[in-house]
Amino acid sequence: MTFYSAIIDGAPVTGEAGFAVLDPATGEVAGRAPNMGGAELDRAVEAARSAFPAWSARSDEDLQRMCAAVTSRIEEHAGELADIITREQGKPLNGLGSRWEMGGAVAWAGYTTALSVPVKVLQDNSEGRVELHRKPIGVVGSITPWNFPVMIAIWHIMPALRTGNTVVIKPSPLTPLSTLRLVEIINEVLPPGVLNVVTSDDKGFNLGAAMAAHPGINKIVFTGSSATGQKVMQSAAGNMKRLTLELGGNDAGIVLPDADPKAIAEGLFWGAFINNGQTCAALKRLYVHDSIHDAVCEALVDYARAIPVGNGMEETSVLGPVQNSMQFDKVSRLVADATTRGKVLLGGAPGEGLFYPPTIISGLKNGDPLVDEEQFGPALPVIRYHDVEEAIALANDSPNGLGGSVWSSDIAAAKAVASRMACGSVWINKHGAIQPNVPFGGVKSSGLGVEFAEEGLLEYTDIQVVFS
Repeated sequence: MTFYSAIIDGAPVTGEAGFAVLDPATGEVAGRAPNMGGAELDRAVEAARSAFPAWSARSDEDLQRMCAAVTSRIEEHAGELADIITREQGKPLNGLGSRWEMGGAVAWAGYTTALSVPVKVLQDNSEGRVELHRKPIGVVGSITPWNFPVMIAIWHIMPALRTGNTVVIKPSPLTPLSTLRLVEIINEVLPPGVLNVVTSDDKGFNLGAAMAAHPGINKIVFTGSSATGQKVMQSAAGNMKRLTLELGGNDAGIVLPDADPKAIAEGLFWGAFINNGQTCAALKRLYVHDSIHDAVCEALVDYARAIPVGNGMEETSVLGPVQNSMQFDKVSRLVADATTRGKVLLGGAPGEGLFYPPTIISGLKNGDPLVDEEQFGPALPVIRYHDVEEAIALANDSPNGLGGSVWSSDIAAAKAVASRMACGSVWINKHGAIQPNVPFGGVKSSGLGVEFAEEGLLEYTDIQVVFS
């Protein structure tokens, strides 16, 4: 069994106790992580604060050079990190699994490294010169979830470092091992204290809540549920922390009557079932026009039934287990209820351990729990509609607004519908295709602020206006 260390001020820290991290495919222990508390958090924050003056004083070119070195180290260890991800998170090594996640992490790190925020001249005339400068905020606290443990960590860490901030990151207690190793690798090229990681099982001391309230942290970046995001906002008010919150989604897809069922089946499946449905911006509700409803269901089921599900360490597996028992129980509850309301087209019953087969259920409607709640797992409700106005209203009938999609052979018609969907991102004939050069964020209860691209980079800065 491997014991992983936290990193505080550039040095490994084990803490007084550790906790086991389980492989969701086998139930075996994948490794142990330090179980840390308030004292270790204070040390990590102090290390980050002490490192901030020198790090933030570096030139833009130097920060870019250091971030390029970080990216190179991540790429060199991509295979090792992919193995750790699969053992603790469950997703397969191949396909859209852990190797793909590491490819995305490297791509995001590299793109973010290449960004810069030049001084903006607002005025330069006989009345004087006015410049807008972007300044680092200070210590960034990062709280990451269990579904993409390394890629989301990179989404938080890299823009913070690139803009001259220092970081304390706290991964999910369900998947801390890959983040611990990631931070250890990155610290091989960073000065001590610039990037620190602390871990906890959150069963006694709630490390995430303590970070949100900590007076030494200047900004919180959180990816997770809307309910927890609200608590983060409340706790962050004490010192007016800056916030970036990427929260839950219950993304709707609308299939227009002119769509080709067989042509869209693969895209619909991966929009809904990527990472076993454990993705904030996955397709979670599918509205299909009455005229092609049955044909879309048939094509989707035909594609889905051929997808192998198994242990992620086996190269033949395309989908793995649900990551944890709490999420497994939620999916099981929602599907069990849905089977009494609609028609099970595929799956519909739990497998062994934490394995749950891809499940597709038709005959449901808004108001049914599997439609209204974010299932965050391998189950897709298909809802029949009769006219487009009805579909738009049903899709928008949600407190969430992260992503959405429209499926059609007529791109202009699809765009017209997309413009009326109440969500931060809308895709045409695909779903969830995020990119490092495109801002990503939600509306309503799905978040605050954006990530990625220049707009996301600016979230890690404060404005200073200089008059001369």
